[in-house]
Amino acid sequence: MTLLDWLLDPANWTGPKGIPVQIAYHLLYTAISLLIACIIAIPLGIYIGYTGKGEVLVAGAANALRALPTLGLLVLLFLVLAPVIAGQLVFVVPTIIVLVLLAIPSILTGTYTGIQSADAAAVDAARGMGYTRRQILWRVQMPCALPLLLSGVRGSTLQVVSTATVAAYVGLQGLGRYIIDGRAQADFAEMAGGALLVALLALALELLFSVLGRVLVSPGLRRSTRRRRPSSTDTATAALTTLTAAR
Repeated sequence: MTLLDWLLDPANWTGPKGIPVQIAYHLLYTAISLLIACIIAIPLGIYIGYTGKGEVLVAGAANALRALPTLGLLVLLFLVLAPVIAGQLVFVVPTIIVLVLLAIPSILTGTYTGIQSADAAAVDAARGMGYTRRQILWRVQMPCALPLLLSGVRGSTLQVVSTATVAAYVGLQGLGRYIIDGRAQADFAEMAGGALLVALLALALELLFSVLGRVLVSPGLRRSTRRRRPSSTDTATAALTTLTAAR
């Protein structure tokens, strides 16, 4: 059976183990992991960007998280949590923890870097208008940080989507099942099909974030980002645009 035959086989698109169901499981693991990672990383990133405290420590920790071996950590967490957690959660919890740890660094770095890299002209303009430091954070720096924040979330999403296949190693559903089961049965068409579906899913999410970036990010910020060397007039215009969007 070739890859095309496997993809066109109606049996692979129906039933509880069909492709739509496995995609749904894959997206569920991804969404839960990203939600938890955002709840942890965004407030922490805002605190670091706002106060400037702990940047070196957090940056080192984030780099360490990126270096963790995903599969080895998953097996270790499973062995540690197995005596404590019963039922299906003994497989779900370690998987979610691993994916959350994978997602946090990019979101965290994007958040505090975006705040610290906010347009100085926009910050100065807000300060001249009498904004308090907290108002500058929420009305100027956060809108300016949104492109980098979204970029961090997008990077984390692509990492989690591609890595969520490890859920199959502990018996969970998802697109990783096709890779694991195909390998066990020497069915290379099924393995290739699973890998292709993961790649297509990642591409679809990449396009979704591109659309979200156009919808959520201020047009003034998008224009100023495309300019390599903005003039003083352009910078002032971008600052006023940012302040207007923040109101």
